[in-house]
Amino acid sequence: MSSHALTPDLLTLVAARFKVLSEPARLQLLDALRGGERTVTELVETTGFNQANVSKHLRRLCEAGFVARRKDGLFVHYTLAGRDVFRLCDIMCGRREAKATAAHSRTGM
Repeated sequence: MSSHALTPDLLTLVAARFKVLSEPARLQLLDALRGGERTVTELVETTGFNQANVSKHLRRLCEAGFVARRKDGLFVHYTLAGRDVFRLCDIMCGRREAKATAAHSRTGM
């Protein structure tokens, strides 16, 4: 466990990062980037979101440090800045599954 003090500034930063991840469309974009670098057009095709939405969400993910971008001529390529975000998602999904399993066993279904 980390020995860093949770200062008010640090708590504000953590809360802002969680807020960015609270949007399901952003999580879907992060998931689409698991396979590697993609352009906005490729992400539009993968997710079914319109171009304006994809660009807006990518901008927020980039600002928060979850996604990195690289310009190549007319195209902008996006990639994950790190894979740590998926560890967080796995923890949260694991807790949801454990809670559902516990509720299921209490009801006997």
